[in-house]
Amino acid sequence: MALLMRWLAPVKKHQILIGLLFNELLKHIGKCPECEVLIDTDWKVSSDTILKSDVSLVCHDSNPKYISKTPEIIFEVISPSTAKKDEGLKYEIYEEEGVKYYILVYPDDLVARIYHLENGTYKKVAECDTERFDFKETECPASVDFAAVFGKYRV
Repeated sequence: MALLMRWLAPVKKHQILIGLLFNELLKHIGKCPECEVLIDTDWKVSSDTILKSDVSLVCHDSNPKYISKTPEIIFEVISPSTAKKDEGLKYEIYEEEGVKYYILVYPDDLVARIYHLENGTYKKVAECDTERFDFKETECPASVDFAAVFGKYRV
């Protein structure tokens, strides 16, 4: 018997931030034909592990159905229902699998914590609220202007 679980959809602010992050990344990856910016797409880590991230940047992945290559950058917008998983299990798996940058975005605080993989371990390299961050060790030049991402909510 199959089990269908229905999760509550994220709140509007969560969804808007995902869209703004997607837009910022897409705008700033240059004209790299090998890179894809994806929203809510399955990443098949192994035969028994499939993860879905809010926004990811993947280069040189020819699979048309799901992400089959380790993403360069992953963003997770934190909500009360996903915080433990995003800050714990996913953090550990992304670190083990070699995701170069993992960014945790906190909608209530309007801040993004950026972790960079160094010698197999994540190190927090920035905490951005209005800054532009340039991702230096990615296949294609990428950056995000967090003033543009959070600006709508800074009134």
